[in-house]
Amino acid sequence: MPMSSGMQGMGSMPPQVSSGSPMTPGGVVVQNPPQTFEQSYIENIFRLNLGKVGTFYFTYENNKDWNAKVYKGVLEAAGRDHIIISDPATGQRTVLLMIYFDYATFDEPLTYQYPGVIGNPPTMRNCR
Repeated sequence: MPMSSGMQGMGSMPPQVSSGSPMTPGGVVVQNPPQTFEQSYIENIFRLNLGKVGTFYFTYENNKDWNAKVYKGVLEAAGRDHIIISDPATGQRTVLLMIYFDYATFDEPLTYQYPGVIGNPPTMRNCR
């Protein structure tokens, strides 16, 4: 196999290594296992908690009829730019755009996976 002018005098080419993969001193690439958690974006946190009842707070700027609205319902779906909640009593579903989203509260513990966080937070906290 011919060598390029910049590679003369060198042995074989080192193996291709994907970014972040460690290599042993012998030159063997160690493949990292795939991540089993999603990054901590709000839509991923919502996806981990589908089926839970939450209260969702939204602000609609420059709306003279209603500037802020609160929605309560079962979290059914979460996308990058929207969530879908349903009213448990009527089954009516509402699509809400994340551009207007402020925050959400839940009355039960949330499933939360994030790099460096193992499992879920304790269910009881001593808050004063």
